[in-house]
This record gives sequence, C-alpha cells and structure tokens, in this order.
Amino acid sequence: MAITELISMHGHLIDAGRLDRLHELFTADAVYDVSDLGGGTIEGLAAFRDAALAMGERNPVGHHVTNIVVTETADDHVRALSKGIGIMADGTCGSVTYEDTVSRGDRGWRISHRRVLSRRVPLGAG
Repeated sequence: MAITELISMHGHLIDAGRLDRLHELFTADAVYDVSDLGGGTIEGLAAFRDAALAMGERNPVGHHVTNIVVTETADDHVRALSKGIGIMADGTCGSVTYEDTVSRGDRGWRISHRRVLSRRVPLGAG
C-alpha cells in the first residue's frame, strides 16, 4: 500500500508544482529516464527539478496513474509497473508506462529509477 501511495503521490506533488518535495518521492540519486520521450536521462533531484522548470508550460497539467502492479525483486527493492495519463493545458492527452525500481531506505520507500515509455500505438504494435 505504501508503494502504491508513493507512486500516486507523484501526480499530486508535480501538478501542484511542489518540486521542493521531490525527496518524498525519489531517492537523492534517482535516475529518471525519459529517453523514449526525447528527454534523455535525468540524474538526481536537482536535475529533475531543473528539467521540470525548463519545460515550463509544456508540462502536463495533470499526471494520472493507474494499474499499479508491484513485484518484489530483492530485500528492500521492488519493481512497480504502472500506466500514466498526461493531460496537457490544451486538452490533448497521452499515455505512458512507468517502469519503476522502488527502494526502501531510512525515509521509507522511494523511487530510485523510473523509465517512462510512451504509448503511441494500440495493442503494443510497433
């Protein structure tokens, strides 16, 4: 339940612009891989914050997460797979898959690696 809430909290904090609270979601050295979206790999909380600010109004106004599936992989590490829907200011939307590695540390569960994969075609084609 704690991991599901962690993944769900991402949209609430990001959409509210609470980038000062990224440490509640991610490890300090988290890797955020948005290569599939053309954004490369972002490493660390400061770089993540800077990238979000640089995107400015190109950021989604709504990040919605569904279909969270958690699989234990090792002590204090799990894999989480979820679907994301991003709503843009102009009303367009897109679908992604989040592939997360979630690690338990002194502050509880945090995302240590996130890979974002765009969904561009139906039924996994392409």
